Amino acid sequence: MKLSVVGCGYLGAVHAAAMASIGHDVVGIDVDERKIESLSAGRAPFFEPGLAEILTEGIESGRLRFSTDMADAAGAQVHFIGVGTPQVKDGYAADMTYVNAAVDALLPHLSPGDVVAGKSTVPVGTAAALAERVDPTGATLVWNPEFLREGWAVQDTIDPDRLVAGVPEGPEGLRAAQVLRDVYHPSVAKGTPFLVMDRATAELVKVSANAFLATKISFINAMAEIAEVTGADVTQLADAIGYDDRIGRKFLGAGIGFGGGCLPKDIRAFSARAEELGRGESVAFLREVDEINLRRRERAVQLVVEGLGGQVFEKNVTVLGAAFKPHSDDIRDSPALDVAVRLHGLGANVTVTDPAAINNARRVHPQLTYVEDRDLALTGADAVILVTEWDEYRRELDPTHASTLAAGRVVVDGRNGLDAAAWRAAGWTYLGMGRP
Repeated sequence: MKLSVVGCGYLGAVHAAAMASIGHDVVGIDVDERKIESLSAGRAPFFEPGLAEILTEGIESGRLRFSTDMADAAGAQVHFIGVGTPQVKDGYAADMTYVNAAVDALLPHLSPGDVVAGKSTVPVGTAAALAERVDPTGATLVWNPEFLREGWAVQDTIDPDRLVAGVPEGPEGLRAAQVLRDVYHPSVAKGTPFLVMDRATAELVKVSANAFLATKISFINAMAEIAEVTGADVTQLADAIGYDDRIGRKFLGAGIGFGGGCLPKDIRAFSARAEELGRGESVAFLREVDEINLRRRERAVQLVVEGLGGQVFEKNVTVLGAAFKPHSDDIRDSPALDVAVRLHGLGANVTVTDPAAINNARRVHPQLTYVEDRDLALTGADAVILVTEWDEYRRELDPTHASTLAAGRVVVDGRNGLDAAAWRAAGWTYLGMGRP
């Protein structure tokens, strides 16, 4: 099938390349000339495992191309909208500027029978409003939310755990749902659940999923706060309750909390939309979820201060990680960088290292010192804090080896990912999040 993908940021670029990899003829469209130039040359503008390979393969096969001209979308059977919905500068709501602009620019190039499939995370009710503009063209607007995990986005697009199609009622909606089944034929053929529902429900699926995951993370971090004043161990607590299959162990890792370009802004936008609908009390708990999450960053800073005897001024602190999560160079709302900046604000000499995100971090926070080599970053450190659980730090960093590099012996485990016994045995003062 011929597809267009409007918006070639993280979501759109991955979706375009993945759709080409399963055999479709895809054009990705974006107003950012530099981004399009990079993608057209087979260079991913961000780090995502597996993307470079399918990007190059798609371009070389002729199935994938990129353009700044919306007219190139004409003739596609399905048009995916994958532009960003950032948080507005003066509030919690989602900024719909880019979604609206993308749809308006696409309208003149739609033909009767086309399917416009929204993938962006939007406030519930967005699809209904957009449909009023799309319907007169004879095209059908559907909502097809994404459920990507950064670091696993290629796999999650090609082999998703479920597919959701929010469609209008009647024959028009049934036909559009079938078109999406055809788009995702390899997944549908192997039995991936394909859920057809109304558009409002499809919009809610995405924000509800993110709200639930954020709540689960903040729940275990709230338990970590209790554990810290009672002497309990939150990691053992998480293991114990995680055996209950109604709860599960995933997303019960206590630490400095969540970040990135999705969970923080999505739960805030959800709260804002609920207020607009007169049901703010229904998701009022999300405000506390957000507050718990932000408190854990400050707690990580406090542990570094405590470990250094109450004073970090002119102390050398090495921060292991800059990206908000491993296998990504995304620093949007990164807890790791937040911790680093706070320590710098207290007068510490902060050195940040990360396998992928240093360039992005340096552009936003040039006041910090960045060192690519892990061992060089550790050299002379009075304290070390793990904030992004890359394997280079969590599994491959030997505490005895680290002792030969660092000046001090204080390690703060902001992700509870290190072997506490091993670090203590090597002579380190180990401080975890919610651990005795």
